[in-house]
Amino acid sequence: MTTIKSEVVTINASPEKVYTFLSDLRNYELLLPRDSVSEWSAEESYCSFKIQQTYKIELHLSGGEEFTVLKLTSGSGSPVKFTLDVGLKDETSQTIAQLICNADVNPFLKMMVEKPLKNLFNYMADRMLKVEI
Repeated sequence: MTTIKSEVVTINASPEKVYTFLSDLRNYELLLPRDSVSEWSAEESYCSFKIQQTYKIELHLSGGEEFTVLKLTSGSGSPVKFTLDVGLKDETSQTIAQLICNADVNPFLKMMVEKPLKNLFNYMADRMLKVEI
């Protein structure tokens, strides 16, 4: 199992607001790099998209702990099985957040996907600072 973590960010919104925003997967379009994503499709608890015209990624909301962690899992159409957790921590009416991905990849594939995925998760974390939550 390969673990990839984003940078830790501090968002100017309460954990309740951040959790509610991230619980609706239709909002993830605002967090993804527009120039790298195509074929976007989403419902409240599901989204799918292609990254750089290559692989289709499916995400399903799979649970979590209210206002603390949001859990997403890959769908059957994704090329790799993974989980994506968004950890949230209350910090005086702000939220400290970090994305943590656990992917089932072999060592060769790890070398190919680790850096692009880290960049993607850092981008998403940075976008959480900039979008209206």
